[in-house]
Amino acid sequence: MSHRLPPIAALRALEATSRHLSFTKAADELFITQSAVSHQIRHIENLWDFKLFERQGRRLIITKEGQLIVPVVRDFLDNMHRTLDEITNTESRSSIRVSLVQSLAVKWLVPRLGKFYESYPDISIWISTSDTLVNFSTDEVDIAIRLGHGNWPDLHVDPLLQEYVFPVCSPSFLKRFPAPDHPTDLMRFPLLYRHSFDICPRWRDWFKDAGIIIKSLPRGSRFPDTSMSIQAAIDHQGIALARSAHVEKDLESGRLVKLFDVYSESPVSYFLVCPQKVVTQPRIAAFRQWLIKEAAESQKSFDLVVQNDTDHRVDLVV
Repeated sequence: MSHRLPPIAALRALEATSRHLSFTKAADELFITQSAVSHQIRHIENLWDFKLFERQGRRLIITKEGQLIVPVVRDFLDNMHRTLDEITNTESRSSIRVSLVQSLAVKWLVPRLGKFYESYPDISIWISTSDTLVNFSTDEVDIAIRLGHGNWPDLHVDPLLQEYVFPVCSPSFLKRFPAPDHPTDLMRFPLLYRHSFDICPRWRDWFKDAGIIIKSLPRGSRFPDTSMSIQAAIDHQGIALARSAHVEKDLESGRLVKLFDVYSESPVSYFLVCPQKVVTQPRIAAFRQWLIKEAAESQKSFDLVVQNDTDHRVDLVV
C-alpha cells in the first residue's frame, strides 16, 4: 500500500463537499470554516496527486477521479459510523458477568436464560466457568454461584439449591440390560464416575445410604465433571450418579430415568454470592431476584419428588 491515507477530518470534508458541491455548505454542515474545508481538500489532492474538484465559473464540479473515490470514502465513513454505533450500543447495554462450575452452567443455568431475556432483554449475561473460587477484587466477575456451606462473611449470600444424589440412566440402556431390582444389582452394570475433587456424595456414599457397604466398586469410565458423566448416561454408556440440579430437564424430557427411591443428601448447597456493594444495583437486583425464583421453583419440584418417593418407598436395605 503505497498511497498514504488522509485524516478522517479530511475524508469527512471530501464527502460533505461532494454532496453539496460547495465548500461553504460543507463547512456549515461540519461546523468549521470554509477555508478549513478548502485546506482539507487541497491536503488530499496533494497527498494523492490528483484533483478532486474543479471550478466552472461559480460552480464546483467533481472530477472523474473524485467520482471514483467519493463512493469508497462514503462507504468507509458509513461503515465506521455503524460499527461505532454498534460498539457503543453493546457497551451501553447492561451486562452481568457470572461465574459458576461448568456442570451447573450447562445443565441448569443456561437452559433457563431464555426466560430471563424475555423479561430483561436489555441485560446481557456473560458466563465464565471455573472450579475455583473467584476473587471479586481481582477477577472480572459480578456474581458467582458457589457450592459450599454459605459461610462467606464478607459477601452477600443467598441460598439457591440443596442437592440430592441418585443413580440415572437412559431408557435405551435399560432395554439392553435386565432392569436392576435392588441397589446391589448395580454392581453388575457399567457405572460412570466423576473424578473432580469436591465433597458431594459419590457412589460409595449412595450405596451406604441404600444400606450396602461396598468394598470394591466395579470398573467404569471417569469424567472430570458431573455434566460429562450425565451426557455419557444419556448416550447409553452406563449409569451415572446424578445431582438433582443437573438432571431436572433430562428427567422431565425422558432422556434419563431415575433408578430406585434412594437419595443421598449433599452436605453442600449452591449459593449466589456477590459483593455487598453491588446488591442494590438494578441489573444485579433483577438477575438475583430472577435466579432466586428459578431456584426456588426447581427446588420445590424436586423436593416433592423426593417426598413422594420416600412416602411410598419399599425398604431396600439389605
